[in-house]
Amino acid sequence: MDYRYLLQEENEGVMERYQLSMERIRAMKEEEMAEPYGSYFRSVGSFIERMDELGNSLYEGKEMSLEQMEERNQRLYGDILPEHYGKSYANPSYAAKELGREMGQLLCFLYTEIRGEIVLAFERRLEEMTAVNETFIEIYNMFQEAQSEGRKSPSHKEVQDALYWYVSDYADLMVRFRIREGLDPALSFASDIIRESDLSDLRYLYRFGEYVSRGDVELASFMNSLPQETINRMADTYTEGFRRGFQVMGRDLSKKKTVVVEYQLGFERMIRRAMENFEAMGLKPVLYRAAVQSINRRTAGKRGYYGSSPNRQYDYDHRYDSALYMGSNLKERKLAATRAAYEEFKDLAAVCAGPAVVETFGLPGFSPVNSGDAFSLSAHQQEVSLELANEIRRITNQYMPGDETSFTIIAFPRPEIGKDFPGIFEDTIALNTLDYEKYQKIQQTMIDALDRADRVHITGRGDNRTDLWVKLHSLKDREKETNFENCVADVNIPLGEVFTSPVLEGTEGLLHVGCVYIEEYQFRDLWLRFENGRAADYGCGNFKPQENWEEQGRELVKQVIFRGHDQLPMGEFAIGTNTTAYAMAEKYQIGDKLPILIAEKTGPHFAVGDTCYSFSEESPMYNPDGKEVIARDNEISILRKSDPSRAYFSCHTDITVPYSELGDIAAVTADGEETVLIRQGRFVLPGTEELNQALS
Repeated sequence: MDYRYLLQEENEGVMERYQLSMERIRAMKEEEMAEPYGSYFRSVGSFIERMDELGNSLYEGKEMSLEQMEERNQRLYGDILPEHYGKSYANPSYAAKELGREMGQLLCFLYTEIRGEIVLAFERRLEEMTAVNETFIEIYNMFQEAQSEGRKSPSHKEVQDALYWYVSDYADLMVRFRIREGLDPALSFASDIIRESDLSDLRYLYRFGEYVSRGDVELASFMNSLPQETINRMADTYTEGFRRGFQVMGRDLSKKKTVVVEYQLGFERMIRRAMENFEAMGLKPVLYRAAVQSINRRTAGKRGYYGSSPNRQYDYDHRYDSALYMGSNLKERKLAATRAAYEEFKDLAAVCAGPAVVETFGLPGFSPVNSGDAFSLSAHQQEVSLELANEIRRITNQYMPGDETSFTIIAFPRPEIGKDFPGIFEDTIALNTLDYEKYQKIQQTMIDALDRADRVHITGRGDNRTDLWVKLHSLKDREKETNFENCVADVNIPLGEVFTSPVLEGTEGLLHVGCVYIEEYQFRDLWLRFENGRAADYGCGNFKPQENWEEQGRELVKQVIFRGHDQLPMGEFAIGTNTTAYAMAEKYQIGDKLPILIAEKTGPHFAVGDTCYSFSEESPMYNPDGKEVIARDNEISILRKSDPSRAYFSCHTDITVPYSELGDIAAVTADGEETVLIRQGRFVLPGTEELNQALS
């Protein structure tokens, strides 16, 4: 069925309300309202009118030239681009300056929700457009009524309540569609564009409705320049990794019918081939857009398909918009909507195989500016938000059990990485297709040495202050059991690590990294101090030497790495073996731009949060040598048997110490006997020396 007609029944049911809302908004231009609010409502009302015109034009299928589509895209996103953001009502600081701090926050939130109408218009989702239009009208009428009574504006509480009930009343609609679009291949808006477009005609990029940057255009053009053989090699590595994930985990892929494809605009040639590969496996691709509505947005990173951010500061400023409404009542409202949606779509959830993700890297490092006018979560709201995330994850696991699904992740560079982009891209393809069997053998040699140890000692060198002890599980039968998984190219591409879930009691010390890229943020002088396996203290030097830089640095770590938690355990300890990736980073001087997917393979890395086996601890995991990986739990995850609410954090963030900052890694037995695996950043364990060739 044509996607435009799939939502026809819903659209027809709301059409009268939608048209009435547009009539009312058009009439506002003829009405008087005192400043400063008159300017706001005229500006935002004009934007909504443009969204109506956009939706009608798209529905009629009007053809446009590439230049016209570029110009339209710039107009749609223009006022939040960095050069215009200083005078945008979507900027909390500007809104506060023009409208007053409290009212500015609320009206800035409203405009940000309304900006979501861009993609709603492209997808012809009139229900959600009507909901936000009517909320805009309701709040406009409040101001009209207040001014008719001689007041400058309604009270802050009146407007906040209206926005609260907008989120609460329409939670069913927005959460339901969000879950459906991540499960239902019939919602084929994006997949239709990829399948049916002439990808050599770059107009297709503008049909998604996302912001299209110069980098997106350059990336798509570069992909068009590659021979089909190269495209096939990229896509085949990606899809084969997904298939192999089911194989190595002993899960039955034949029971599944869909796969969720997540990627960034520009890779459509590769994605088209990947979709064909998945369909050959019996899997229909599901593509869903990164969320635009506050109730569905994530505070850290995007999921789904999306174009470049028009302004990363805009994203950062609105990461905690949920502070306007978050509380126990809203939490229960969203949980109820989530349960109802999964129950409605349980048949689709049962046959979903999991996500296949394409990440990118190469953007310049982003150092956010903390605006005092942006929303921030209170301590209670942070607690409620974390409870909500954990509850949603448990609901999701109920309908899509983690021990029945898998995933894969692969990464490629973007043109923004610089003049060496073509060479880096070529080297990344080679990196993603390294010799599986060679690394498997070398890594097994390391695992054999580690399995004789009681704990591992990791130190830094030079300016790196790392001095950390990691406690390992006791093995009852070393002939049948192992602590470390031998990770080659399946779910995590590229290959190259051995990893374990540490014992928390006895895991102590300092983890320090001079520079690392995590969740699109570049952290400088990052440090975490562990006590009994918990990161009890932490910080970074990103805001140095600003006033209160230590406090701001700690807050950034908490926001991005800890996902709002005050404290997290070490969920993973790993040793990366992909020296080829490290050599590529050194060759092009891009170590600070590598995504964690690649960076974690270029030295030891440590994840805070859940273990690698969360929600799948009961499923046996075996290495290629037949030994079972028994280190699937720690003292916190085991609480799932008595108190599931305390067992998981919905967070697993990796932090890597690169070889250039790494001192030694030694496996230490209970008797104190040391086996050195790495000495001053070089592999010295017999049987692993070949890894040093790339480092030379």
